[in-house]
Parts: sequence; C-alpha cells; structure tokens
Amino acid sequence: MTRAEKLRAKIAPFADAIVITDVLNQYYISGFRFTDGYVLVTQKSAHIVTDFRYVEAAQKLAPAGFEIVTPARGAEMATYMRDVCAREGVKTVAFEEARITYAEHEKLKDALGVDFVTSRGVIEQMRRVKDKEEVDKMCAAQKITDDAFTHILSVITPEMTEIEVATELEYFMRKHGGEDKSFDTICVSGSASSLPHGVPRNRKLERGFLTMDYGCIVDGYHSDMTRTVCIGKADEEMKRLYNTVLKAQVSAIEGAKVGMKCAAVDAIARDIIEDAGYHGAFGHSLGHSVGLEIHEAPNFAPRSADFFENGHVITVEPGIYLAGKYGCRIEDMVWAHDDTVTSLTHSPKELIELF
Repeated sequence: MTRAEKLRAKIAPFADAIVITDVLNQYYISGFRFTDGYVLVTQKSAHIVTDFRYVEAAQKLAPAGFEIVTPARGAEMATYMRDVCAREGVKTVAFEEARITYAEHEKLKDALGVDFVTSRGVIEQMRRVKDKEEVDKMCAAQKITDDAFTHILSVITPEMTEIEVATELEYFMRKHGGEDKSFDTICVSGSASSLPHGVPRNRKLERGFLTMDYGCIVDGYHSDMTRTVCIGKADEEMKRLYNTVLKAQVSAIEGAKVGMKCAAVDAIARDIIEDAGYHGAFGHSLGHSVGLEIHEAPNFAPRSADFFENGHVITVEPGIYLAGKYGCRIEDMVWAHDDTVTSLTHSPKELIELF
C-alpha cells in the first residue's frame, strides 16, 4: 500500500479529500520535493499541482498513481483542484491546521467551494513510524556525521575558534554528500559548554569541555549527534561529570525496549544523573524523534504519554550543565525495529582529551 493509499484510509471517516500545503508532507506523501504548489489526494485520485519548473522532475520522481498537472500559478491551481472536487463529488476537504496560515486557509476554502475540516495531524502521525527506506537515508546522513567527527579530531587545533570548528564540520558534511546541515551547528567550549544550545563564538577554544552538536540531511532526512571532548586534561570532577552522562546515556539505550513508555526511558537516564547529585542540572528531555524534521514526535520526556514503538527513531541525549562552569552532552539516534533497539550512531563515546 502506498502512502497516498494509507492516507486515503485514514481520512475516510471524516473527509473526502485532503489538500497538502506543507512541503515536507507533500514530499512524504508524493515522493517528490517541490516548493510551489499543492498535493491533492481524494478517495479516487491523487494530484501533484505545480508549475512548469517542476514538471519534468516530477514525472521522473513521483510514484505511480499521481497525476502531475501544471496550471498557471495561484488562482488557476485552485481552479484545477476545485474542478477535481466537483467532478468527484468531494464535499469535505481536510487541511493541515498546524501548517497553514489563516490567510492561505481562507483563500483555499473560498476557491475550492467545499467544507474544510482539520486533518487531525494524520500525516504527522504516519511520519512517526519510519520505514526501512527512510531509516536508510538517516543512516547515510549519520555515516557522514560520524565521519565528520573523525575528521574534526584530526584537524582541530587549540588556535581554532568555535566558529571555525563548526564551519569545518559543516563543510566536511557538505563535501561528503550532505545536502545541508540539519540545524545550526552547536560548538561551544569552556564556560560556554554549560549552554545546551549555545552559539559558536568567534574566539579561540577555551580549555575544558568542547560540545559539538550537529548533523546533516540526505534525501530530506536528518541526522543528529552530540559529542563532548576535552580541550586539555580533564580534572577529576570533570571526569566524574562526563562519566555520569555517559552512564546515563548508555543505560538508557540498553534499557529502552519496544513497547516501553517514553517517559520510562527518560527516567532511566534522569535517575542516574539525579542520584549522582546533579540535581536540576539536566533540564531538557532525554530525546526527540528525527526524520524529515530535526524535531518530531514522539519524545523521550518525563511527561510523555507515548510509547516507544517499532519504526520510531529517537535521540538519546542526556546532559549535565553547571551554569557558568561547564557542561557535557552525549547524543545518539536509536531505531526501534523488529522488537529490538539499534543505535544508528557509531562515533566513540569515551572521554577524549586533546592537547
């Protein structure tokens, strides 16, 4: 069953069709990436509605079952979809309530001349469960990310700035097949490493922890990894903090089982950090799902009501942050499949001391 066919079945109880405006959801359902137009899926047909710039590529890349049409932009695209709805007797059309502006909603609703109902997040629900093809793309992105870590360890010097280290990671990933970075690279050293989402600075690396959180995109799918190394020698307290994070991370990965509550996986790591005396120093959730977006659902989080199910790809990234002093985070992506859990990340995690 294709994704369009699965989508038809999911919307059937409450809508005759769905108009997809979000570019990521368009790609997910149609298999074709474009930035100008719509995907319309009815109970009888499926349409990629775009303009001349994309038609040749769409004909090559879109899966069977999609009609590719190129009316002129704007009003004529809406007119085409209105005609499809009239011809097929469509009365209700679902729209992506979390991904469309009010102005676009009103424009489409008026142009199509049908009742609009919310999509209830059906595509996002579908996207939670990754198939093998999706995971293969994330593995390819993670391979580049792992290789970038190996590379940066071979070229980094104490004279480099945080911005230079971040730029070197990004350049390596682009040069070796990454379409783009997954997000703005985090590269913070010394006292700035206590900032979970700190911004790289144009200053030489400080002695102490250096946290690098980065990833890349392959065929639309993201990777996400964090490694913390030490510039210079780590003192005993730094080693204790690092090893506590490492124990929490490894224990959570080993303890995560398919069917567990996501909150229970979070608790494995959180309890280790709390029991070690770092009260309140782990202030974010243990992990988030990754896919076409860098942050997807479900999450390993204390208040999550979700379960860890086959097909989920979620990060495991505990950290300890001591304000004004330093911090450490270690992050892998894990994949639940066939009732087992596999790490997609292969970079070393033992404490590495440089210079």
